[in-house]
Amino acid sequence: MKRATRNILLYGPLLIAAMVTLLPLAYLLTASVKSREDFFACLFLPSGNGFFGVAWDHLTLEHYRRLFEQLRFARHVTYSVFYASISSVLATLGSAMGGYALAKFNFRGKNLLTSVVMASLIIPGALLLAPSYHLLFRLGLLNSYAGLILPGLAPAFGVYLFRQAMIHGVPREILESARMDGCGEIRLFFTMVLPLVRPMVGAFLLITFLGAWNNFIGPQIVLQSPDKMPLSVAIAQLKGTYSQDYGMLMAGTVVSVAPVMGLFLLLQREFIAGLTSGAVKG
Repeated sequence: MKRATRNILLYGPLLIAAMVTLLPLAYLLTASVKSREDFFACLFLPSGNGFFGVAWDHLTLEHYRRLFEQLRFARHVTYSVFYASISSVLATLGSAMGGYALAKFNFRGKNLLTSVVMASLIIPGALLLAPSYHLLFRLGLLNSYAGLILPGLAPAFGVYLFRQAMIHGVPREILESARMDGCGEIRLFFTMVLPLVRPMVGAFLLITFLGAWNNFIGPQIVLQSPDKMPLSVAIAQLKGTYSQDYGMLMAGTVVSVAPVMGLFLLLQREFIAGLTSGAVKG
């Protein structure tokens, strides 16, 4: 009885919190398959004479069909996958290289460069929109995905994060032993350094992917063609001026959430381990 009571007290609040967290997702999924007539008539599934008292014949995939057939939403999904994948991989690689250089190499101006990286963390991203736009205009990178990807190759937050991870997670003795055996710096970085900070790589990869996937302001500033907009902007363009198709909006949101949820399920172990790396010494 004592053990059962302890389990109830422990898992009861967690179960309630999980239900509260999943409730908006359940509403989103059910709203995306309801018709316009049933959208405001019922909270979740339409009531009827079917199994569990649900009118299953009222559910429809018409919103998804219109998204991909009439509005060609597959194009925006492809653009978002390309942009988020390339941005996250290059940003993770660039941040890991910068953090490795600041953590394990001694060179003139190292302390000054580290201070500049730390100081840049406090600069709000909105203040950099105007100078970034002017620079991309002078370089001829507007209306291209290169203009979106290149400014985020080595974010200051990622460089500092990997610097701290490599200071505590990459022993200098291993690096010196590998160099004595004739291992080059590039091979040393990819075959020994990155595997040692794998949890941080997975966590930062997921963070940067989410940031690029949900980027809403950047594409509207850099990209000037509506056909090149990623999924986050394309969903906002589903809103009408005088009327709203809420079922269409819900279906577009489901399409936007599904890939991110799948990626998180694949990298959740690395994400949690990356967040807690360095919390315990030794």
